[in-house]
Amino acid sequence: MRASSSHRRTPHTPHRRAAAVALVGVSALIAAAVQAGAATAAPEKAPSAAGKVIPGAEAVKLSPAQRAELIRDANATKADTARELGLGAKEKLVVRDVVKDGNGTVHTRYERTYDGLPVLGGDLVVETTKSGATKDVVKATRAAIKPATTTAAVPAAKAEKQALAAAKAEDAKSPDVNKAPRKVIWAANGKPTLAYETVVGGLQEDGTPNELRVVTDAATGAKLYEYQAIETGTGNTMYSGTVTLGTTQSGSTYNLTDGARGNHKTYNLNRGTSGTGTLFSGPDDVWGNGAASNAETAGADAHYGAALTWDYYKNVHGRSGIRGDGVGAYSRVHYGNNYVNAFWSDSCFCMTYGDGSGNANPLTSIDVAGHEMTHGVTSNTAGLVYSGESGGLNEATSDIFGSTVEFYANNSSDVGDYLIGEEININGDGTPLRYMDKPSKDGASKDAWYSGIGSIDVHYSSGPANHFFYLLSEGSGTKTINGVTYNSPTSDGLPVTGIGRDKAEKIWFRSLTTKFTSNTNYAAARTGTLAAAGELYGTTSTEYKAVQDAWAGVNVGTRSDGGGGGGTSFENTADVAIPDRGAAVTSPITVSGRTGNAPSNLQVAVDIVHTYIGDLKVDLLAPDGTVYTLKAYGTGGSADNINTTYTVNASSEVANGVWTLRVQDNAAIDTGYINSWKVTFP
Repeated sequence: MRASSSHRRTPHTPHRRAAAVALVGVSALIAAAVQAGAATAAPEKAPSAAGKVIPGAEAVKLSPAQRAELIRDANATKADTARELGLGAKEKLVVRDVVKDGNGTVHTRYERTYDGLPVLGGDLVVETTKSGATKDVVKATRAAIKPATTTAAVPAAKAEKQALAAAKAEDAKSPDVNKAPRKVIWAANGKPTLAYETVVGGLQEDGTPNELRVVTDAATGAKLYEYQAIETGTGNTMYSGTVTLGTTQSGSTYNLTDGARGNHKTYNLNRGTSGTGTLFSGPDDVWGNGAASNAETAGADAHYGAALTWDYYKNVHGRSGIRGDGVGAYSRVHYGNNYVNAFWSDSCFCMTYGDGSGNANPLTSIDVAGHEMTHGVTSNTAGLVYSGESGGLNEATSDIFGSTVEFYANNSSDVGDYLIGEEININGDGTPLRYMDKPSKDGASKDAWYSGIGSIDVHYSSGPANHFFYLLSEGSGTKTINGVTYNSPTSDGLPVTGIGRDKAEKIWFRSLTTKFTSNTNYAAARTGTLAAAGELYGTTSTEYKAVQDAWAGVNVGTRSDGGGGGGTSFENTADVAIPDRGAAVTSPITVSGRTGNAPSNLQVAVDIVHTYIGDLKVDLLAPDGTVYTLKAYGTGGSADNINTTYTVNASSEVANGVWTLRVQDNAAIDTGYINSWKVTFP
């Protein structure tokens, strides 16, 4: 259940200046873990009735033919679009996806090339009105694509050798390079530069297919980045009881081909690890007996899960198939021997399932199927890179929609819940793989955002987004849903009131398809979901405020009341210039009128305008000089601006006195200033 990598179990707005806001498919673009570009907060128009979507705001359901026509229109005008966006003469746009709203607004997603070379991290989304006027643009990078050269100084063979070494360092089995390294423009962080991208095949250590992608500087030979690009009739199923399956009859033989859903097929790999295996077929239209020992049972579960996921995306979100083109993917079951995993791969446009430990628990439950197919949807929309914070958001997106598919199924044998993988017993003790109400219950996932979360495994950094979705849907505190009891906390200790799963899933899907880019991070996800909620329900709506509060509940941004949900705030709004690669600068705030020590959940809201936040180190200095690092140098990637609220355990510090924000730019070229900052005592 890992996107572009198998799913492992181990796994303020500025007061004077406008600040820019800030299992993945094998074809997704690479980028740093932060989004740059503008994502407007949404129209001020209020909804026609409380809690109702603004008429015309939702995406319409496009048939494959209608979608193809919109893509043809975008292709016909892409040169004009590039000129309007101010792209260079050597830059060209490649249409990737399109979404149309009921009011005529069109959101077109593009990849980019430079002098014929793919620009990794150059993706963008252009929003146009019904009249054709450009309304908004969200970019993965704001850097100008102007590499010093497109002539490599380092031979491709060196890049290939480096990539193979990287694979061997991860204990890959029989790593090989199927294609020669290709030249690309690496624009994921810093200045765009010429590079090689090499793909290493073979198998990963646990038997998962290997598609390790290594990016090498074509001028120096230095490794710039690497990521793994494999994401992790009647049916008598193992997890869902007796269900109806879409099948096809040919003469006297039936097979698992779903003609109503893009001809989705389900194959039996019979312990193999390559190819498609054998299409499930037989003399009758009955599949499996509910036991793992019958090979057809896992096939029935996988086929059923794929059908549910197809129906969910089509009926709830208006998307016809993973790519929106009406073409079905395919499923493979019985991969390998004792393979405790499942994965999505764009290269085969398919889902693959192992049979679990002892080949007794196939990973073919409803939520796993929804999870894996969602990796394909993510790859064909936002393309969230499976590394850093964007990787956590990618994984969370699959968990979110894996869960909503399960609720949509309304199957009494596998009821909807906010538990991931609860049916497949992957831990061997009957516990779920992940918990959305309190992710840390799995022993490794994180409940809330913190500055270093982009450095941990994406299955654990997904926690804050999963937690956000639960809070937005159901709210905080204790409650029982479909027989499962949840108790969801918040990082600031304040309550969140949910708006219901139906609204939450609409907001997340709109964000994924029209606001997120390949390198969206948590701060940008907050911006994107607020934009989506504003467009759907209005920026003064209960839903918009709930998005703010749910993100604050996982330590991303402030509450809808402008602070930590209450308490006393002290703010410094004076601009302080940050010298380029210079000495640290400070901005003080004097706190008075408090008694005793500061709290364990001191809220520090930081608004810094800067063209490359990876260069910045940001510290909070207590009155006695104690330093609390809010953001370390080298973190945050290539995004513009910091607009984040940090939670600091300052309980050992006297509250009254001068608190100081200290910022230093540690590298050349990029500039900015402290716009404002605030401390709130809840």
